[in-house]
Amino acid sequence: MPEPLIEVRGLKTWFPVRSGVISRVTGHVRAVDGVDLTISQGETLGLVGESGCGKSTLGRSILRLVEPTAGEVYFRGKNILRLRRGGMRRIRREMAIIFQDPFASLDPRQTVGDILGEALDIHRLTSTRRRRAQRIAELLGLVGLSSDLAGRYPHEFSGGQRQRIGIARALAVEPLFIVCDEPISALDVSIQAQIINLLEHLQEQLHLTYLFIAHDLSVVKHISDRVAVMYVGKVVEVSPAGDLYRRPRHPYTGSLLSAIPIPDPRLERSRERIILKGDVASALDPPSGCRFRTRCFKAQPRCAESEPPLDTVNQGDHQAACYYPLA
Repeated sequence: MPEPLIEVRGLKTWFPVRSGVISRVTGHVRAVDGVDLTISQGETLGLVGESGCGKSTLGRSILRLVEPTAGEVYFRGKNILRLRRGGMRRIRREMAIIFQDPFASLDPRQTVGDILGEALDIHRLTSTRRRRAQRIAELLGLVGLSSDLAGRYPHEFSGGQRQRIGIARALAVEPLFIVCDEPISALDVSIQAQIINLLEHLQEQLHLTYLFIAHDLSVVKHISDRVAVMYVGKVVEVSPAGDLYRRPRHPYTGSLLSAIPIPDPRLERSRERIILKGDVASALDPPSGCRFRTRCFKAQPRCAESEPPLDTVNQGDHQAACYYPLA
């Protein structure tokens, strides 16, 4: 394995819940609650899970767009959570994010040239107006758009074109690491494949590292080297993509994969589906022990007594947080 570019240790991001006239804190939503992850240079780590499980919060906490409550985030061996404003500003040149909604994330009052040029101006990456214009044209070319479009506004583009602009904005600072926060979920299916192919091409061309957050398990399988599965603020399984899809070990991962349709009708009728019962655990008041135990068909009394650690379950890099993993 290459040296880790990102190391996350015990990361927690809790949001206070307030009530009353004096805004008294009555509890915390544990959006991210003790996550350990590593992302190697040049790889794509897919991150999947149900809506509200903390995927986007984890991605933004790694970038310090949301300030974590506790834990450590190492970027190239440096704990960035200890950096002050000046040090963090230098790190931000090497980290970027692509947002889910390309329309909401682009300022409607700015032209495309101004949107892309803003990062160049803040980090002083160009010394003259001519070089600035050249760099904007280069960025548009990287994502398959004409440089003639720099004077237009976001509302003049289609959804796929706007997401290309969002990708170009992320590339403006020449980052090493990009959080892709569900970058295709707001797009038509016909456009999704184009954006995925673009991201793969850019990764190869520019030697990028991705944290790819998504709901679509088939897309994650296609683009990811490894996959991490989240459930209510916890990472419950991490594995190379091929191993995870062939042999999931955590019951939650097994239930997710069993819900993926198979195009062959005979195989679809013959396979066993894992139907979960009950509701998703609350991040405000999670159950004791394993957070999935209230819905798990393999739960035993031990699962309520203590939280299972994320341990190796197969030979290699396959880890699952489960006392009774799938066979």
